[in-house]
Amino acid sequence: MAKGAARLAAMRKPKDPDGNRADILQAATTEFAARGLHGARIDAIARKTRTTRAMVYYYFGSKEGLYLAVLEEAYRGIREAEKKLDLTHLPPQEAMRQLVAFTFDYYQAHPDFVALVVAENQSRGRHLRKMHRMRRMNVSIVDTIDDVLERGRREGAFRGGFDAIELHMTIAALGWFQIANRHTFGYLFRRDFASRETVKRHRELVMDIVWQFVRASPPDTEREPRAVRQAQRRKPIAGAPEADHGTAVASGAAPPPLD
Repeated sequence: MAKGAARLAAMRKPKDPDGNRADILQAATTEFAARGLHGARIDAIARKTRTTRAMVYYYFGSKEGLYLAVLEEAYRGIREAEKKLDLTHLPPQEAMRQLVAFTFDYYQAHPDFVALVVAENQSRGRHLRKMHRMRRMNVSIVDTIDDVLERGRREGAFRGGFDAIELHMTIAALGWFQIANRHTFGYLFRRDFASRETVKRHRELVMDIVWQFVRASPPDTEREPRAVRQAQRRKPIAGAPEADHGTAVASGAAPPPLD
């Protein structure tokens, strides 16, 4: 009888626990991104993975436990992908360009990530707050941007006045909008946000906006006030006779330009 119970337990034990867990997470990501925590159905997730509700609960304990695992995996995915950029060996300008391009492209390739974070913000981050390790996990992107900024500022390529978190917010917001608002904004203003041409155009636009934001201002001599430039042009050349503007006008000659 003991042998029979042991045989039954062995039959019920998953043969590929890591693979099963990964499959469930993938199916759950799609389900939660489309329907949110409350709208998602465990039965639908089980059907997509050819498993059972019991097996889903076996791995994750509860529906909320599965949602938290999905959210954590979503953030881990983008943070791990960012680490592969290896920006420390690039000049700061090129590193910044690659980081912005990567972020935009990642959102395009992973719209479920955007949907999950939007949904979690709608719940005021209530579930994210239960995972204290999430803060540690997301420090890496701030450190990466901080390093690029520090190197760029040392070389005089980037301006000051903002920190790494503020720049991360700016890059994310610009890339985020293309995914999060493509249906509403696209409909209202008759733009196909999903078309290849539009995505390419927006990618270039975002990269240009961020570059204009971070780059150092031109030297003072290149941005002198207009009045100063005008006054310098009107200074008489040493040794040259001063022009009589009144005589020039009276004789029909054109007066000096007033630009």
